[in-house]
Amino acid sequence: MRVAVISDVHGNAYALEAVLREVRAAAPDIVVNLGDQIEGSADPARAAALQAELGAVEVRGNNEEKWWPAGRRTPLSQHIGAWLETQVDTGTCQRLAALPLTWQRDGLFVCHGTPDSAWESLLWVWQPEGDGGFYRSRDPRELRQMVRPLGAEVVLCGHTHRPGATRVGDTLVVNCGAVSDQVDGDPRARWTLLDRRGPHWNVDFRAVAYDVAGAIAWARANSPFGDFAAGLLGSGEMRGRGTGQP
Repeated sequence: MRVAVISDVHGNAYALEAVLREVRAAAPDIVVNLGDQIEGSADPARAAALQAELGAVEVRGNNEEKWWPAGRRTPLSQHIGAWLETQVDTGTCQRLAALPLTWQRDGLFVCHGTPDSAWESLLWVWQPEGDGGFYRSRDPRELRQMVRPLGAEVVLCGHTHRPGATRVGDTLVVNCGAVSDQVDGDPRARWTLLDRRGPHWNVDFRAVAYDVAGAIAWARANSPFGDFAAGLLGSGEMRGRGTGQP
């Protein structure tokens, strides 16, 4: 069984197209989308359409919850939302807002953040500090208490934009990398391929080069967020804040 996982596309159609070329070549049995699909400024309408065509298992991210009534809690988030409403049709936004928080089947448990929240993260915990903050590893005893009741072979999560994996007893916990908005200084798009051979799961974290300049050019020409996109996508660094988004 081969499972392709994408997460945190953040409205970047350019990064997503490059990832999907590799995903299709891998011929997975199932595609999983961990959420945060359209909140970004590199052609979000096209990114939304590409994701809708996948027929993927989908769960909602914290940015999907921003489409709930009063879900946008800061002026910047409201500004982004107002612009996105000019790009993505209302039906798409409503569909994304109604996605389930989790999905479980065939040994897989899928969530964006944690089993109980799209805003929290499973393997790492955001620690605010001064003008910014950092992620610390979650206490392994606390992680075990969160994972063991799920009874899963594999737990898939996203949200942190950081690929990584660990084991909790017999459960493999995989924090999948982000298609867009990197945090490690490498602008390439990320996705994850899982392959079950007999009782064992193997994890392959993939990095894919894409047309970053094209994504930035689209944002500059079509959105009020071109400078922000240039700094974020061009550097591959999400500076000064966690991945919860404003």
